[in-house]
Amino acid sequence: MIIAFHKPYGVLSQFNENPDQPGQKTLGDFDLPPEFTPVGRLDMDSEGLLLITDEKQLEADLLRPHKQHERTYLVQVEGKPSLTDVRELAAGGMEIRGHVTLPCYAQLLGGEPRKLSKREPAVDSVSDKRSSWLMMKLKEGKNRQVRRMTAKQGYPTLRLIRCSIGEFDLGDLEPGKWVVLSDDDVEALRK
Repeated sequence: MIIAFHKPYGVLSQFNENPDQPGQKTLGDFDLPPEFTPVGRLDMDSEGLLLITDEKQLEADLLRPHKQHERTYLVQVEGKPSLTDVRELAAGGMEIRGHVTLPCYAQLLGGEPRKLSKREPAVDSVSDKRSSWLMMKLKEGKNRQVRRMTAKQGYPTLRLIRCSIGEFDLGDLEPGKWVVLSDDDVEALRK
């Protein structure tokens, strides 16, 4: 079984608390089956689609770079990237913590994309007014990669939302809610 969970901001992508952060929200706070495991991770300060499953092989099938499953992110950055900056993000070859990024898709959007859920806490209003939105599609997922890529270009990430993995899209699933994927959804996910 595969569950699609809309992970809210400020929630750890694990069921157990970190001993040094008592009271931290985890997946256990959302009535998810504790015997399931997350497929990949989303940082505590990131939001969006997190898959949770009892299928041990799923992570290898979906998230290993050689499998080439695309992950799509909506990224709010501080500042206004130029088209050259966006092309450089997309070109790959950026060294981040000893890893050289692969080419990806990056597009500067003309405003806030789709109908987004409010984030708690919200991005501060001054930064929000100076911000831009990007759509990025990556076939790799190194630790905090999108944030490190945008920061290296001079545009720190303010908000990061994973909206799809493969052909499966988060759609209108609200933060903190989850659904069991149908057979059709699982098939779309594996494409």
